[in-house]
Amino acid sequence: MGTAIEQQVTALITALPGVLVVRAGADNGAPEMARGDSFFFYDPQGDSPADRRMPFATLVINDYPGFDTASQLHRPDVVRLNIDPGRDLFTETVGYAPAEHPAHADRWDYTVLDQLLPHPVYATAGWVCVLNPGPHTRTRVADLVAAAHARAARQYDARRARRADQD
Repeated sequence: MGTAIEQQVTALITALPGVLVVRAGADNGAPEMARGDSFFFYDPQGDSPADRRMPFATLVINDYPGFDTASQLHRPDVVRLNIDPGRDLFTETVGYAPAEHPAHADRWDYTVLDQLLPHPVYATAGWVCVLNPGPHTRTRVADLVAAAHARAARQYDARRARRADQD
């Protein structure tokens, strides 16, 4: 399954409890440009409707022409881990709030490896990313993934509680 970096990132994330990973492919109807990308959800029961799940992290190996090409993922063995740690950790990581990203977007090189960055498309939603996480970002990436996972678990539990109250 992919490069050593893809395997390491997937192992880091799937070691957390309740993680469901969906790898985009023809078998699950994914668009061709997304095939090979991995989406990590918190779904400990494995029963959340697919159209109701929101990933807390994704591992992207493809450029999306006309939409998301800033990272130049067409380069050999380059992948991008995207993480949704929440607005506070986004701010702590990049130095400004997600809503301020448009004023700062030009200062980032979205092609640099092993450096935490605001996501080139979803920064205003609080997403961060790193291309080819390695020794410079390993510890912080693990912390951000754990925080995103915990946040997703809280959201999952809140949705379950709301549904139980409606029954």
